Amino acid sequence: MRLRKKPWGDNELNTNDRFIHNPEENKGKWKEIFGNDNPIHIEMGTGKGQFLTTMSLLNPNINYIAIERQTNVIVSALKKGREKGVGKNIVFFVADVKELLNYFEPEEIERIYINFCDPWPNKKKWAKRRLTHKNFLNLYETLFSNGGEVFFKTDNTLLFEFSLNEFADKGWRLHNISLDLHNSNFEGNVKTEYEEKFSGKGMPIYRLEAYYKK
Repeated sequence: MRLRKKPWGDNELNTNDRFIHNPEENKGKWKEIFGNDNPIHIEMGTGKGQFLTTMSLLNPNINYIAIERQTNVIVSALKKGREKGVGKNIVFFVADVKELLNYFEPEEIERIYINFCDPWPNKKKWAKRRLTHKNFLNLYETLFSNGGEVFFKTDNTLLFEFSLNEFADKGWRLHNISLDLHNSNFEGNVKTEYEEKFSGKGMPIYRLEAYYKK
């Protein structure tokens, strides 16, 4: 679905210093961009930005990169971050997951958040588009080099089952698996906009942490 362009969007992109216009120029240089050696965590498909802007405020000693495929969506995340008063430990840019190697060198990333991505449920051939498909896991392994982790949340049962199998087949170690996150003992969860919507309807939220070690 094509999203309507927001009338204030261009101004947000041009004036918000947290937006990176040419992220490919920073490949291998992200620690210089942040000005420190703190761990770098990225969110694929940041949406309107509630999750990662909140995380950046809660964890000032971690650097966050919010990545979104659609410009008309990331402007809302930028606006939310500005209104929340986020600091220098978060930046935003527009990119497709398939192009991550254009923006990062191996060992630059320690954690990837994947929250409520498109489950691509209708056709078997679409499985390769799921962000937890083995092809994407291979890509993440390249970014992590010696080790890293993916934290994953979804409301889709079939996608969660698929993801469990993909991580297991690749030999990743699974931890903190929850079939109903909001009725579990897990502490420290930060909700996304979608999560609030789905859980408000009584739908269970699935969550896992997957760890890769070369």
